[in-house]
Amino acid sequence: MSIAVTVAQGEAASERAWRLIRADILRGALAPGQKLKLEGLRDGYGVAIGTLRESLSRLIAERLVVAEGQRGFEVSRFSARELRELARLRLLLEGHALEHAFRAGDMEWEGRVAAAHHKLAQMEKRLREGEDGAIDDWRRFDSEFHRTLISACGSRTLMATHATVFDRYLRYQNLALGFRGAIAVEEHAALRDCAIRRDAAAARAVLAAHILGGVDHALASGAV
Repeated sequence: MSIAVTVAQGEAASERAWRLIRADILRGALAPGQKLKLEGLRDGYGVAIGTLRESLSRLIAERLVVAEGQRGFEVSRFSARELRELARLRLLLEGHALEHAFRAGDMEWEGRVAAAHHKLAQMEKRLREGEDGAIDDWRRFDSEFHRTLISACGSRTLMATHATVFDRYLRYQNLALGFRGAIAVEEHAALRDCAIRRDAAAARAVLAAHILGGVDHALASGAV
């Protein structure tokens, strides 16, 4: 086997391990504060210790994992301070991107926004009817709707930065924020309507109420 093939396979293994561990952290399968033992991760994800160290280094840079010196690694813990910080960052980035997307978006973008909202609304309806099994699909479609809203902003850097912040915020949403019922339904519908009208000022106001309301809900529930 050539050196080039060996390197490529090593890179693929590191990328795969990073994605799998990251996904498990975001959805809570690896809980905040959980110790990450290299031997256990090696057995669970089927990759070498060296590969795991590379993957964990990326997760440390993303602030999803904390290095504990000689004691190993730990999933980053929750804190009210970090949640508020992520909410402010998300509002800043998403609000800025909304303005650009509303100016530049075409009819195809409008169609994608409407379609993303339709899927989200169907999950919201099922949740309000007591179908708890719809929660995972609701989380996925909620993320898709918000990303679609800003998809016409025209900046890959802005989208990538927003995605990084959104994913960290998503961990809180998956484990602490939850579905807020009628108010969230109304806010999502209002964001869709603002997009169709291209009313960026109104959308930013709705977005602020939506994001900060979620933070208040999480803090009041004691989940953080």
